[in-house]
Amino acid sequence: MAQKVRFGLWYDFRNPPPSTLSFEDLYQENLRQISWAETLGFESVWLTEHHFVTDGYTPSPLVIAAAIGQVTQRMQIGTNLMLLPIADPVRLAEDAAALSILTQGRFDLGVGLGYRALEFDYFKRSLKNRPSLMEEGVDILRQAWSGQPIEITGKRFSISGLTVAPQPQSTPKILMGGMAQPAIARAARLGDGFLSTGGIGHDVYIDALRALGRDRSEGAIYAGHWGIISADPEAEANRVADYALYQTNEYVSWGAFGPPDETPLFPDGHTALEQGLYNVWDGDEAVRSLTEMLLTYPEIRDVHFWAQLPGEPIEQGSARLEYVANHVLPQVRANIAAA
Repeated sequence: MAQKVRFGLWYDFRNPPPSTLSFEDLYQENLRQISWAETLGFESVWLTEHHFVTDGYTPSPLVIAAAIGQVTQRMQIGTNLMLLPIADPVRLAEDAAALSILTQGRFDLGVGLGYRALEFDYFKRSLKNRPSLMEEGVDILRQAWSGQPIEITGKRFSISGLTVAPQPQSTPKILMGGMAQPAIARAARLGDGFLSTGGIGHDVYIDALRALGRDRSEGAIYAGHWGIISADPEAEANRVADYALYQTNEYVSWGAFGPPDETPLFPDGHTALEQGLYNVWDGDEAVRSLTEMLLTYPEIRDVHFWAQLPGEPIEQGSARLEYVANHVLPQVRANIAAA
């Protein structure tokens, strides 16, 4: 049976200077782009979460997910990812259930540990408690969607007899992300799938499944891909370099790739593109590389690309999406079907 893989888009709804676009216009532009992308053959859309970022990095992905559900008919909607340790897991379970109902089962909940002290401090959670907050949170989510009263007496939560309603007919998958080995092992143990970014951790996830006595075919990977794909990669690199530098260095400064005082910033955009998570490809290289990745990791269920980088004009992102839809995805799908 041919491997079934969805291809989709990834959004953070950021709007950094020197952009003068209002957030009202930005949100509407992105919603129109998502609806259009569905007609091109993209099959999923993914949202991410951070708080207290001056460029507006999505603080409310579930609200946006509901709006996306109203402008699409078939796209699977997911989060890659939300910060479960700073959330109220019961409230999150209610909101995710409502999204599943509104979208008729087209929503999956992806969660991760988080790492920014500012967010944990405001929401009155401790960074050192992230593992237990995550594990108990996942337990609460699953119980909440079971239709049975929640019963948990843990390190972080104590709940007895609380029933969450309404129950969705289609329970969201709980997907778990991370780049460190313990987080990836936790995804193998507790999650319905692993959210990767930039190709990091696929082998670690498979090894973790095997350590649990499970076959790799039982796993599922949802791959956040940093591909920049264009007919003229060199020209495209010049167009996106400043935006890539901003995106990457923001993550570095927050501690996404290790302690900020031990992880140097990239000096310029081309270095960020060459040494960061990005893959700058033409169509032929994208077809070869994506086909190879999917055949090497048949666990991959979804590959999604940034629709555009922070601050980049939406027209540039749309041009890449159209190129990928017309010149890359049909051939990759054919290669996988023929394998």
